[in-house]
Amino acid sequence: MNILPLRGLRVLVSGAGVAGPSLAFWLSRYGATTTVVESARALRTSGFAVDFRGPTHLGVLAAMGVLDELRSVQTHGGASSCVDEHGREIFGLPAEFAGGDIEVRRRDLSRVLHDRSAERAEYLFGDSVTALTQTADGVHVDLARGASRTVDLVVGADGIHSGVRRLAFGDESRYVRHLGYHLAGWDLPTDAVADPRLRTTPQQYNVPGRMASVSLDDRDPERAGAFLVFAAPRLEYDPTDIDRQKELVAGAFAGVGWLVPQLLETLPGAAELYFDAISRVSVPRWSTGRVALLGDAATGVTLGGMGVGAAVVGAHVLAGELAAAQGDHRAAFAAYERRMRAYTGRWQRGAAPGEFLAPSTATRLWLRNALLRTRLVQRLLVASTRSIATELDLPAYPVPADEPGLAA
Repeated sequence: MNILPLRGLRVLVSGAGVAGPSLAFWLSRYGATTTVVESARALRTSGFAVDFRGPTHLGVLAAMGVLDELRSVQTHGGASSCVDEHGREIFGLPAEFAGGDIEVRRRDLSRVLHDRSAERAEYLFGDSVTALTQTADGVHVDLARGASRTVDLVVGADGIHSGVRRLAFGDESRYVRHLGYHLAGWDLPTDAVADPRLRTTPQQYNVPGRMASVSLDDRDPERAGAFLVFAAPRLEYDPTDIDRQKELVAGAFAGVGWLVPQLLETLPGAAELYFDAISRVSVPRWSTGRVALLGDAATGVTLGGMGVGAAVVGAHVLAGELAAAQGDHRAAFAAYERRMRAYTGRWQRGAAPGEFLAPSTATRLWLRNALLRTRLVQRLLVASTRSIATELDLPAYPVPADEPGLAA
């Protein structure tokens, strides 16, 4: 039996990364008229590998019909090797530590979710929300390029630096806390790094407050990827000024040994650079009137390993609560936040990816290395992350049109 409890509901979603397309998938299948607005002119191709773990994550992906396709593009990665300046291994981490049950490139995940949701949802690329005006009956939305429109609900699924959150909740400085680190990543030709030990398993090298990693692309042997993390106070830079960002990265790693000089030589010629501060988002309430936040806009931690899985699960819950409430956003938003806040809070509050990847002092670096050499600590960390990922009981939401339901 087809159930369309959201027929006639108009929803605008900001962000076409992971959370936005996931929400668009579910909303459209419950009958809502859904539009996704994305500032980039096309699906983004940058970013790092992301993972899903445990029956909660995998169950939602299966219900969306994308699990098999994601398995077909998984990296089979997640393992890593920490080495000294001579390339000798200090410790290795197993694939399940960072790779979970499935690890995929963010760009592949974004494409799969977009293609699955675009069957029924409208996508507007190269545009962004510039103003929101709430009324008793809807939200008037102004766009940078497209025509203004009035919708019933707006959802900010546009990441840690959410524009919707800024417009509806206030300035980013109220909700985003800098965690003392920055990260950078770019692609480079394999022959630019002269080391016969280079392989698809990432090798990482540390000095206090800095980490550099490089690995071969498992699909293209002529390409490799660099990933760097460094401790620094909040840096002022124009997010569109890639040359300035490259200068900041080069300055932070000047004088560091191992393969770092070779990596830095490729930086000026990199066509794309992923660069950002490592930050944590904390928003007291995830909705205000007819506007709600989803994914990193509400609970983001840069490089927080559970964030992508939580975004996909959160999209399922938000759409499911709207369907269960027959479109009553007040009841649905409250139920969504109540269910998801406890689930995301446990990993989000304690996440400190910068300090883990690039311990800030020589003592902390030695201690991390000593702990991660032990199999017991590795097993405990894997078990802990899997447990956190599955600690959510999903209710039996209405079965969307022409789609299998997700078991409770």
